[in-house]
Amino acid sequence: MTTATGDLRRLGEAPDPATLDPAERMGVDELRSVQLERLRESLRHAYANVPHYRRAFDEAGVHPDDCRELADLARFPTTSKADLRENYPFGMFAVPREQVRRVHASSGTTGRPTVVGYTGRDLETWGAVMARSIRAAGGRPGDVLHNAYGYGLFTGGLGAHYGAEALGCTVVPVSGGMTPRQVQLITDFAPRVIMVTPSYMLTVIDEFEKQGLDPRASSLEIGIFGAEPWTEQMRREMEERLDIQAVDIYGLSEVMGPGVAQECVETKDGLHVWEDHFYPEVIDPITGEVLPEGEVGELVFTSLTKEAMPVVRYRTRDLTRLLPGTARPGMRRMEKVTGRTDDMIILRGVNLFPTQIEEVVLRTPGLAPHFAMELTTRGRMDHLVVRVEARPDCPPERREQAAAEVTTGVKDTVGTSIEVLVVDPETLPRSMGKLQRMTDRRERA
Repeated sequence: MTTATGDLRRLGEAPDPATLDPAERMGVDELRSVQLERLRESLRHAYANVPHYRRAFDEAGVHPDDCRELADLARFPTTSKADLRENYPFGMFAVPREQVRRVHASSGTTGRPTVVGYTGRDLETWGAVMARSIRAAGGRPGDVLHNAYGYGLFTGGLGAHYGAEALGCTVVPVSGGMTPRQVQLITDFAPRVIMVTPSYMLTVIDEFEKQGLDPRASSLEIGIFGAEPWTEQMRREMEERLDIQAVDIYGLSEVMGPGVAQECVETKDGLHVWEDHFYPEVIDPITGEVLPEGEVGELVFTSLTKEAMPVVRYRTRDLTRLLPGTARPGMRRMEKVTGRTDDMIILRGVNLFPTQIEEVVLRTPGLAPHFAMELTTRGRMDHLVVRVEARPDCPPERREQAAAEVTTGVKDTVGTSIEVLVVDPETLPRSMGKLQRMTDRRERA
């Protein structure tokens, strides 16, 4: 394939080591030494400048000087989203507000928004790890990058934007929405890379086909998808319909934004954590105990270089496991996040995640990847209704059979019963950003 720079490359080919950042070339021992030095400094910075952390450390009976090796971090208290909300708006900042160059915030739909801040150096760090992420995904200087992440207080749009510019890409700052225009600009501007949520990418693909255009004939070669969990079945769906390499990116506002971890295009086997800036742990979500490498639990991050708002053992609520590095051997991988502790449904005593439904839907012939879940009450029991769109070429007589196959598939793989309704194409709401699949309509006592 020919990139915008005219350099012949095959996607999936390992990059020239000379193009990697020095941290990407570190061995494990060297990286651990860097991490310990930065961790001790970050703990001191938080303790000295953030009243919340001083109180939390004192109550736990620990002091930054107690961290003599990386394993000692487990003695320190975790940080939750509730802690950030209780210190709204700027109580978690470790520098005077006048030194903060930008703030971002969550939507606050479930309470006070969580506010995060960045110094000028923080913004440079963010741009650098995002540039590293885009390069690891296969992007190169000179590429045109179509950025359909939402701009504004959400970190996705601006995080991707400044990282792409730092790499040397030409950025098309489209943001989300106006789907016909998305297709027009992709057709007219011929971007090689797109960054967007995976659910909205499906909406854009549908719009290509609605306009009579072949998505596989577009200029797109790389899709960098994040901000919500997605499955290997979803990857295959997008790669087949778009003829691209689909790779995962991970981040969250409280830790930095997008660019905390990235899947490398040459392996596509999980996301390498940029451990020179973010120290990962996986804990038991109930007991808080740190789990051994390879065991599934809740992902926890401690920032190593943030100035404006350091975070210590922030509980992400994302479920994953840590694995040894491959494409970047010194840095550990996190497995693709396929669920969160706060989007898990306990249905008649069985733990169920939306991604488990997605896996079954995507392997069922005749069904589109668009579905919605509604939790209701029938009698004294919770009842889950899943509405799935039929593909346009799915004959009416196939729908009932497809619904039965999904019902059976979920029962066999998850162990619980659901109701599946196959509906007409283009009748379910489309995502313009982060997708909300679940509506809770249960009766409350």
